[in-house]
Amino acid sequence: MIPIRDTIPCVNTPTVTWTLMGLNVLVFLLLKLFSEPAVIQILHLYGLVPARYFYPEWAQALGYPADTYLPFLSCIFLHAGWSHILFNIWLIWIFADNVEDVMGKPRFIAFYLICGLIASAVHLAYNPDSTTPIVGASGAIAGVLGAYFFLYPYAKIVVWIPIFYLPIFIQVPAIAFLGAWVILQLYEVTTAMVIPQTYMDVAWWGHLGGFVAGAVLHRFLLVSEPRQVD
Repeated sequence: MIPIRDTIPCVNTPTVTWTLMGLNVLVFLLLKLFSEPAVIQILHLYGLVPARYFYPEWAQALGYPADTYLPFLSCIFLHAGWSHILFNIWLIWIFADNVEDVMGKPRFIAFYLICGLIASAVHLAYNPDSTTPIVGASGAIAGVLGAYFFLYPYAKIVVWIPIFYLPIFIQVPAIAFLGAWVILQLYEVTTAMVIPQTYMDVAWWGHLGGFVAGAVLHRFLLVSEPRQVD
């Protein structure tokens, strides 16, 4: 199922959501100006490489800067390819505006970044030996999904079922769609335990960490209650 949109209109203009989308796209396009070796170097320097924090001598030998935790935050705004950036931007477009609506702009910014940081920390904790740079807004977006799951469980999500590429669209409750998303993440982390080398380049644990962070933290940041959905 590919999500297309939700059915909850915004009360306020989601300027933070639009800004986050624009910032992610801008950084991605700027990276396209660099050569491939330069991009790889940037991803290693500003993406999250867990091994650099657990094996400082190894990190120093490879030229990683010492004692910097900027990648925990900067990795949230980096993306590895077109499909990566487009899918994340699409999820922000669908789900973030309504969460911003009930938090207000300053609180939503803090919420988004905190969820991203927690997702980074969870990925680090479960993958201490990984030398693969993890990048992407997925952990922060997972926090948004966690908030949406509890704020709008009965909102309708319009999804496309790509059977032979036919235009088959159905509406499913957000609780079902996001519940299926959580089950997928759990399946992937379970599989990663059995075949770690195959799945180590995706921050499945980070996704779950971000989702749980969003589910827990959102109640402390609301400035208004969500609109009731029939």
